Order: sequence, then C-alpha cells, then structure tokens
Amino acid sequence: MATTRDERSTALYGNRFLTEEAPSTVFPANGMSPTDTMRMLDEDLALEGDPMRNLATFVTTWMEPEAQRIIAENLHRNFIDHAEYPISAEIEQRCVRMLADLFHAPGETTGCRTQGSSEAIMLGALSLKWKWKERREAAGLSVDKPNLVFGGDVHVVWEKFCRYFDVEPRIIPLAPDKYTIGPDDVAPHLDENTIGVAAVLGTTFTGHMDDIVGINGLLLDVKADRGLDIPLHVDGASGGFVWPFLYPDSAWDFRLEQVRSINVSGHKYGLVYPGIGWLVFREESDLAQDLVFYENYLGKTDATFTLNFSTGAAMVLAQYYNFVRLGREGYTYVMSQMQQNARVLAANLRDTGRFEVIGDDAEQLPLVAFRLAGDHVGYDESDVAWQLAAERGWMVPAYTLPPDAQGVKILRALVKETMSRAQVDRLTQDIVTACETLDLKGGVHPAERTQAKTGTGY
Repeated sequence: MATTRDERSTALYGNRFLTEEAPSTVFPANGMSPTDTMRMLDEDLALEGDPMRNLATFVTTWMEPEAQRIIAENLHRNFIDHAEYPISAEIEQRCVRMLADLFHAPGETTGCRTQGSSEAIMLGALSLKWKWKERREAAGLSVDKPNLVFGGDVHVVWEKFCRYFDVEPRIIPLAPDKYTIGPDDVAPHLDENTIGVAAVLGTTFTGHMDDIVGINGLLLDVKADRGLDIPLHVDGASGGFVWPFLYPDSAWDFRLEQVRSINVSGHKYGLVYPGIGWLVFREESDLAQDLVFYENYLGKTDATFTLNFSTGAAMVLAQYYNFVRLGREGYTYVMSQMQQNARVLAANLRDTGRFEVIGDDAEQLPLVAFRLAGDHVGYDESDVAWQLAAERGWMVPAYTLPPDAQGVKILRALVKETMSRAQVDRLTQDIVTACETLDLKGGVHPAERTQAKTGTGY
C-alpha cells in the first residue's frame, strides 16, 4: 500500500497529535508510536500545577534517584503474591517491626502495609469494632449499636468508615481558637457501646495534635471506675513520621497504655511517593483474628489483612530504602530542616503586619497556618489564595475550619524538604505582592474564588 504524504511526515516528524484531538470519548481505532504517545501525554501534563509549588499537598513530591530506580525496577511485582515474591513480603514485615520500635511497642506485635492511611484507618477501625463485638458477645450483651468517638479535626475517612460499616459517629465539634480535642471533650460521649476513641497526631487543618496524653488518662479512669476498656487509636497519618524525630520526648504512642493501634502515611512525611501507608498494633492480640483471611490463591497459604488485593511492591521497597538510607539521624535532620524553614516563613509572615500565625508556639507539623490580620477591606483568605496562584503559581489552600469553628478561615503552607530558604523568602514576597494587588483592585470575582485550593487532607 502506498504511503501518503501525511503518513510519511508523521513518521519523520512525529507531529500527528499536535493537529488532532487527543482520544477522550471512544476507544481509539488505531494506535500511535511510543514517542508520539509519550509526547502527547507530556504536552497535557505540562499544563498541570508544579508539584514544587504545591504547598497544599502532604504527599511526597521528590525522592532520591536511587529510590526512583528501585521503584522503576519493581513496578511489575505484585506485592500480594507472597509465594512468588517472598522477599518483598519479608521487607514489609521489617518495616512493620521498625515502626513498632519507633512507636515504642512493648513487645512483639503485628501490622501491615496499606494503600495509604485511608485503608489503614478502615482496617484499624474495623479491628476496634470486632474486638468490641468479641467482648460484648463474651459477656452476653447486645452488639447492635456500636459508636466511635472522634473530633471534628479528623480526616473525612473516619466519617466514611462509620457510614460504610454501620457505626454511629460521635463527632466532637471544635470552637474558635480551639482546633483540637482533649479529655473533657471526649468524656460525655463514652458509653458501653463505644468501640474506641480516635485522636489525631498532626491535624490537616492546623498541624497540631489532640491531647492524646489527656485522653489516655481519661480512658484509664473509665476503665478503673466503670469497667469499660475503651481503646485509643492514633491517626498519625501526617504526624507519625514527624513527632518521633522533632519531639521524641512527647508521649503519644504505645508508651500510653490505652493506645492500641496507630496508622501512618509513608507517602507523607515518610518521604515516599504515593501510595503507601502502615497500620501497627500494640500487641498481636489487638488485631481481631476474624478479620485475617488465610488463602492459597497464589500457590502458598498466606494470612491477609487488607481491603485491597493486588498492588505493587515498589513503594514498600521504597519505604525500606528510606528507613535504612536515613535512619533516625537522617529523618531527624530532614524534619529539623523543614521545621527551621517553617519557622522562618512564620516569622516572615508575622513581620509583614498583614498576618496572624496560628499555633507556631506548640508542637506542630512543619507547616504554617495563618490568616489575615488588620485592615483588608474587600478581600479575604480565599482571594489571597487565588491571587497568589494566578500571579506566581503557588498552590496554598484557603479553607474554613470544621464546626463549630466554621467562621474561621485560614491559609496553610506546607514546608517540605524541597523548599529552600530562598524559596521561603520568595513565597513571602509573593504573598505580600498578592495582597498589594488586592489592596488596589479589591476581592476577586466569585467565579475565581470558587477555584481557589480548599482541600486540606491530601
């Protein structure tokens, strides 16, 4: 068959995708060359935001070249196939044991990798429900009305768990100038049907921790006075890789008796690309055995505790790479560098006279939560977020806090290892410039304001 001029030009120059619409609605009848396909995707992705300027996401956006090589070379490994890939399974358990040590587990325990903290929370909360059910049935009591207690500062996945698995959520409201919860908030919500209390280590809203020590003390008193053994789960999705290194003397983990399980996101401050999370129990007995499945689907009998089945081993291996590459000393160094730059950004913003910084005198994630102060007639934090993105491409979320603090709107900038001191100073100036623009023109159009970044939990 004769080659047309267009076909010959496409073969020579690879420009076909530049003059044709990208496939989007129907399965394409014909394919295209690898180079054309790659270039088409690159052209699309070039219009996305720059991950280095995304100060909204907690998720890791940079890893060392050696770690990237490990990931690339192991994308084909199906982690769940322990018969074929037993070393990957062993490396998972090495990571679990290292995390148990980091979180001060008193002895041998168990845990697992998950797709992220969302799956880890689902599994941890399911175990809370099943252990409560075991205790109730052993005492001949009803298991009809389980409830779970947590604050309005949690990630939405906690509410999802309650809806998906038929548990009553007892959500403690926040208040202006009170963005975490403590024992006095929790106490009125506890009863014999409470499967557990969830406390947050490093909220996505302001980066602070619930009063975990105080809640643990309350649960010990409830156990002694009322005979109710209510476990405490710590949602350390963001803080589980921060507090052990920045605040090693702060007790929040298995040093506290009622803390029975902890989740943490490896793809946040664990410094691994998405998606990898971890669930660790205080003791093996804290995992409800009814939730463990034994199967020989892939040629070997394995115990599985997971909502997902097939998933890649690459991020498990990348997490282990970071653990042995950095160790305690390295993680402490990285976290300290981020914290140092966060403190500089907080001081810079405060010195402008335009902003109030929230809670930087307390234990906090390496971030800056701030809001407008003084005169700013005609615009608010959402306008600043939009103007900053429009002028300089920075993605800084603006959002209202959960009930009953919904009248408080704040901005939040994460300071990660990819942000240098020079970038901190540039960000400060760009924020001031955005405010100066708003001083002149007033607030942005409502249509623009709706496009400002508002998500807090990614």
